Amino acid sequence: MNYLIGDVQGCDEALGRLLDACGFSPSRDRVVLLGDLVNRGPASLAVLRRMRALEGSATCLLGNHDLHLLAVAQGVRAPHRGDTFGDVLDDPEREGWLAWLLERPLAHQECGWLCVHAGVPPQWDEAQTLARAAEVQEVLRGPQGHAFIQALYGDEPARWDEALAGQSRLRFIVNALTRIRFVDSHGTLEFRTKEGTGASPPGHVPWFDAPGRRTAATPMAFGHWSTLGPLERAGLLALDTGCVWGGCLTAVRVDGGRRERFEVRCEAAQRPG
Repeated sequence: MNYLIGDVQGCDEALGRLLDACGFSPSRDRVVLLGDLVNRGPASLAVLRRMRALEGSATCLLGNHDLHLLAVAQGVRAPHRGDTFGDVLDDPEREGWLAWLLERPLAHQECGWLCVHAGVPPQWDEAQTLARAAEVQEVLRGPQGHAFIQALYGDEPARWDEALAGQSRLRFIVNALTRIRFVDSHGTLEFRTKEGTGASPPGHVPWFDAPGRRTAATPMAFGHWSTLGPLERAGLLALDTGCVWGGCLTAVRVDGGRRERFEVRCEAAQRPG
């Protein structure tokens, strides 16, 4: 059986209960976590321990909070007031956990579903999405990884161009896969708005409603957008259901032409901030 799970964000106790609710067996089943394994919840280190122990039957994508942890660990970013991944940074195995995170993909295909943390720009199809993610993964895992993380942050360029090169190209790929919510008619990314679709900026639509989106025929699953609310269409699954903000942690079974949804309430809720 194949399961997709939304943003865990350090809520290990809820993750354990959700896997139990699914009847998950690592000898038989597979699970994909859609990024943001860490931060805001109380047990980031426990989540990493659980998922590393499941290696071989689990795939964990990188989300923006996971990249933030890597940037803080390298001294590229200062910790935010609400960060809760100190247990990872203070652990004697810290370097091993950071190395393990650097090996995680930014996009993955599972049982016919294209899985990303946030979404894709309308100009990319499935093959291009996986190829662009692989470009970043190669850099993160190589000797230039630290230099790239230093140049990772920024909102520009905001529109894809095949001619993009170097750090600008890589930054756009990361921003698209881990931060995208709204785009305009030209496919330009808008990063300021974090509310749901009712707050769409003028001239913008959610990335998955962009006219001419080249992944429109590709089943897609994503997280990242907790304010989006429940969204489940024939080929679209939004699985960040706000676990750490008082919502649920959600899994969906996607194998064998069927879908089955599982939810558990998180008991470590915070207020957004």
